[in-house]
Amino acid sequence: MSKRTRHDLEALAYHAKPNPGKIKVVPTKKYASQRDLSLAYSPGVAAPCLEIQKNPSEAYKYTSKGNLVAVISNGTAVLGLGNIGPEASKPVMEGKGLLFNIAPTFGGINLEDIKAPEAFEIEKRLKAELDIPVMHDDQHGTAIISAAALLNALELAEKNIEDVQIVVSGAGAAAISCTRLYRSFGAKSENIVMLDSKGVIRSDREALTKQKIEFATKKNINTLEEAMINADVFIGLSISNLVTPEMLKSMAINPIVFAMANPNPEIKYDLAIKTRKDIIMATGRSDNPNQVNNVLGFPFIFRGALDVRATTINEAMKKAAVLALAELAKEPVPEQVNIAYGEMRLAFGKDYIIPKPFDPRLIAKIPPAVAKAAIKSGVAQSPINDWDKYEENLLDRMNADNKIVRLLFDRAKSNPKRVVFAEADQLDVLKAAQIVHEEGIAKPILLGNKKLIEDLKLELEFDADVPIIDPKDDEYLDQKNKYGEVFWKQQKRKGQTLLSSNKIMRERNYFAAMMVNEGDADALITGYSRNYPSIVKPMLDLIGLAPGSTRIATTNVMITRRGPMFLSDTAININPSAHDLIKITQMTSGVMKLFGITPVMAMLSYSNFGSSKDQTATKVREAVAYLHRRHPDLSVDGELQTDFALNSDMLKANFPFSKLANKKVNALIFPNLESANITYKLLKELNNAESIGPIMMGLRKPVHIIQFGASVDEIVNMTAVAVVDAQQKEKA
Repeated sequence: MSKRTRHDLEALAYHAKPNPGKIKVVPTKKYASQRDLSLAYSPGVAAPCLEIQKNPSEAYKYTSKGNLVAVISNGTAVLGLGNIGPEASKPVMEGKGLLFNIAPTFGGINLEDIKAPEAFEIEKRLKAELDIPVMHDDQHGTAIISAAALLNALELAEKNIEDVQIVVSGAGAAAISCTRLYRSFGAKSENIVMLDSKGVIRSDREALTKQKIEFATKKNINTLEEAMINADVFIGLSISNLVTPEMLKSMAINPIVFAMANPNPEIKYDLAIKTRKDIIMATGRSDNPNQVNNVLGFPFIFRGALDVRATTINEAMKKAAVLALAELAKEPVPEQVNIAYGEMRLAFGKDYIIPKPFDPRLIAKIPPAVAKAAIKSGVAQSPINDWDKYEENLLDRMNADNKIVRLLFDRAKSNPKRVVFAEADQLDVLKAAQIVHEEGIAKPILLGNKKLIEDLKLELEFDADVPIIDPKDDEYLDQKNKYGEVFWKQQKRKGQTLLSSNKIMRERNYFAAMMVNEGDADALITGYSRNYPSIVKPMLDLIGLAPGSTRIATTNVMITRRGPMFLSDTAININPSAHDLIKITQMTSGVMKLFGITPVMAMLSYSNFGSSKDQTATKVREAVAYLHRRHPDLSVDGELQTDFALNSDMLKANFPFSKLANKKVNALIFPNLESANITYKLLKELNNAESIGPIMMGLRKPVHIIQFGASVDEIVNMTAVAVVDAQQKEKA
């Protein structure tokens, strides 16, 4: 058996602790009292049982059947591991359950990682014997996403699907299903050449499966090289580095190449676009344009099927999903999607033929299309009448399925920056630096005792060659003196001498801040081992305020069940004035837009809309009045008690005039520091809410001060924030 790597050990620990596995079943109803238990079980449970006996479809009303998908595998084709058996496939199935976030007794069945030809037979049998949706995602998910991409690519290439010559490399479940779906959109069988590991699948070959016979060609060709000559489309679902530049050169004008082998495509993206300037290219990788990712399809397809209680997922529903995806790519891209992916302006074209995986419009676009197709084709048992209301409900569900951390990381990885860690000789800080380096989130610069850092690196098996700087070491005397002189010129009329300025550069936070100021680093993370106020002062002294800012403040992003919630100010302003609250609100709005989120902000108090005349309430009211006058487009209101801010039904019923009525609040502005700080820490500890922050607002450079004793995950999250902040400031 091969030796376990450090990453293997981390993965094993992740799956084993603190509780085995990645998912759990939690109650959705109260069960604390005897009355609760009498309703949940005997005798109360008899009532819904009898209702379901009279009408089996009532199971969708009285149980979670309509919100559960079984993820099933026999373990014969698991990722890149092959036939490892059903028990060994379970961690992958749990991971798929996480992606669904629909819930696992069962309104649908998602088949996963089953090799051909068994995949076809299992799906066929289940569909014949069950009256719930069944879909093998490896087959149909890939087919649906790639078909949408193909339709759009053909439009850009000005070619008709009926006329194009298609080469399909691979003859497994996904390749067969993709080709069948392309054919249903008009591709001609005589124009398709399919290859397996033995070469071209020809009609004169022996021992072909019935699925391969379906796509056997009569053409007198034997190799991929021959098949690619004058081909219009290449579909790769095979192995990496199979396609050569010479093959690309032999293809027709405006070739369409979908190299979808994972993790490495049949030809690398950079090599392909270098070889053919007219190519339209897609891969399965997130670091290339046009990612063919099943996450674009399967959660939304099942959502639409479940919501109309479809008895199956038929061809009409799959084709509806294809067309909805293809059309969505042609629509104007919301600014929040551009921001989330670090793009200036995404628009339909060669580098954007399918929507991005985390486009928030997917949830409101795909399920309705699938549901309508189910109704029209006669397989829906519960038709939807109010489609506008249905879309509203879908958007509410999306907010609970949080993607903000993944988006943050993806954006950081798109252009990683040099981040200096001022306390890198602390184990957790160094561990975070290791993670961001290995994940491609940032390029770490480590500050601290060099010997100690090297010993800790050895312990962590962190063997990457990253810069280590000890400001107290004479090796860096010239750099210290250079920074000291710059600092002295800034502070010479504020009591600093050149000698004292040089001496102060031995302090890590001053040295690190000067690295950022002087362009030797792009961002700074500090605060792990010291109290917050002691670090804020050097940052203000050296970094200074951003243009237009009159003060600094912080916000924390709490990852809650209702979606990301921004809380401000959690670390700086003890008792902000009305003017301070205005600035805090404006800065919070800016950070939210940086995350690609439209701000809906409640300014909190213990009173509602003038019910108290005390100064702590009136300052909030004054701030709101100013914002309403000067920034009428900003969704903000107050003063409000927290429950009214978070419960839109309560707010609408009691204060229908509020600008927040019928809106879902995603930011809370607190009247003072103690209420904000206490609230975010309560959420973190009592609800296990993940926190990103405190995010520093108002400084001239990307400097972020983490909380004393922050966890490794919190430091990693804040590093990603620092990188995105640096990316944004670089554009300014």
